[in-house]
Amino acid sequence: QVQLVESGGGLVQAGDSLRLSCAASRRPFSSYFMGWFRQAPGKEREFVATISWSGGSTYYGDSVKGRFTISRDNAKNTVYLQMNSLKPEDTAVYYCAVGAGYSVSAAPASYNYWGQGTQVTVSS
Repeated sequence: QVQLVESGGGLVQAGDSLRLSCAASRRPFSSYFMGWFRQAPGKEREFVATISWSGGSTYYGDSVKGRFTISRDNAKNTVYLQMNSLKPEDTAVYYCAVGAGYSVSAAPASYNYWGQGTQVTVSS
């Protein structure tokens, strides 16, 4: 079993920035893609971003395009989410996830491991 631990969440004002981190307890697969999802109270889980093993391919949900950037450090088994120009609508628990292989994916079913989440709250 692989554990994923998210960090970096907090309370910020609209327009501020945060950087989330997610570290895996060990290398989960020979090659793997990583992603971020979020869930607000009473809402369905929403895709945020995904990144390929090499870091060469990224994909973002429409609601965060142009504001968020996903990156990774394979030596640390870590994925990051740089969040700029935060809006109150970004308030949610953010989860990182890992899937096996070289592909990126926006589908939760493609991911094998999930973190416990970190809270991001954006005030007006």
